[in-house]
Amino acid sequence: MKKNTKKRSKKANGFGEFIKAVKDGSNPTRLSCFVMGFGQIARGQLGKGLCYLLTQAAFWLYLIFFGGRYIVHLFSGNLGTQLAGERWNEELQMFEKIKGDNSFLILLYGVVSLVLLAIFTVIWYMNVKGSYANDVRLREGRTLPTFREDLCSLINEKFYIPLLGLPFIGLLIFTVMPLIFMVLLAFTNYDYAHMPPGKLFDWVGLSNFRTMFSLSGGSSGFAFVFLRVLAWTFIWAFFATFTNYFLGLVIALLINKKGIRLKALWRTLFVVAIAVPQFVTLLLMQKILDGDGILNKLLGTNILWLADQRYLSLLPRLVIILVNIWIGVPYTLLMCSGILMNIPTDYYEAARIDGASPTRIFFDITLPYMLHITAPYLITQFVGNINNFNVIWLLTGGGPVDNLHYGGGTQAQSTDLLVTWLYRLTTDQNPKYNVASVIGIVIFIISAVLSLITYNRTSAAKSEEAFQ
Repeated sequence: MKKNTKKRSKKANGFGEFIKAVKDGSNPTRLSCFVMGFGQIARGQLGKGLCYLLTQAAFWLYLIFFGGRYIVHLFSGNLGTQLAGERWNEELQMFEKIKGDNSFLILLYGVVSLVLLAIFTVIWYMNVKGSYANDVRLREGRTLPTFREDLCSLINEKFYIPLLGLPFIGLLIFTVMPLIFMVLLAFTNYDYAHMPPGKLFDWVGLSNFRTMFSLSGGSSGFAFVFLRVLAWTFIWAFFATFTNYFLGLVIALLINKKGIRLKALWRTLFVVAIAVPQFVTLLLMQKILDGDGILNKLLGTNILWLADQRYLSLLPRLVIILVNIWIGVPYTLLMCSGILMNIPTDYYEAARIDGASPTRIFFDITLPYMLHITAPYLITQFVGNINNFNVIWLLTGGGPVDNLHYGGGTQAQSTDLLVTWLYRLTTDQNPKYNVASVIGIVIFIISAVLSLITYNRTSAAKSEEAFQ
């Protein structure tokens, strides 16, 4: 019964409350659906009512004089029709500049307008809901709060609202809007051949997705390249995550073992390795491993450590994983050292009394405890390595070039991850922003799905109280 009542109460929120406010509310509440703040002004709450009214007036002025036409463009089926250029004026005997449309700005301002429309809808709903709440208070014989009391409540009981206001605005501007914009680009033909303002781009539906995922027809080369890059991305993320984790754990166990001297010194050496900026280490390793680098000079060889194309560029891929171990193990070591020192000694003493071997103790006590504590970290690292731009780009730049298996038209190279391929597609001489947006959507879906599924299946989420 309790579960059913909870479900009903959830359904009553949102749209149900709005219907109830319109149906059972007073006339001022109904009128506030059309004139924001009317319900508050009619009951003497002038400050709050004027705020709602001015918000509505400002938004409608924005729609009429600026944002409305961009929203219309988004749903009209085109992102501009007039090209920029020059036109000969017979009367003035001179060329006049034609401003023309800009598809990029139309899409950008359209997204901004849609987000503002969503925010305005929320404020409009709050206006109706607040007016209906006043109806309920008056029916119950209670007095309505003044504007000053509302401000005091906002500063005290509801201080989280102004406190989170600035971060929320930043989230909208720097995360939500760019994300929506990128997703919409995937449904356009925005590339080098359709570059505004000289040229316009337009909606193409699912054409870019068919180009990326179709395994038949003229786009099959692109699809196979995508599968190869995706496979290498997962292979890289797996080894980059778990080699660092288990090697760091093993070294931490060795340092924490009883009888090992100078423990503080060993940990300090690893901290010093972390103190060097990662990009400095990567650039230095790139110079060392270059065909004419220090390593070949010392060995007297001419091995292309980062540019060997044989066996699907196996050698550069192995070298990338090894270099990543060098720069990543110190972080895992320090984290594991702190956790190992906090494992209750009672577990080990009880296991030794039962006659458990060191190997059995490791697999039955140490490793389960470590995995329970560090499961969120492992998920974060795995997803981070899927998007690990620095290691790949600073070591190999995504290369070596392998047009046999990756095709020059796709602009992918043999050690490219999805994220470096996306970057290359947007920065090369012939950029393909539309296809890059499709890859960006794929990266987002993979990261989100893996994070949610794996975290919900870990012991950290299922049995949180077990290790407390």
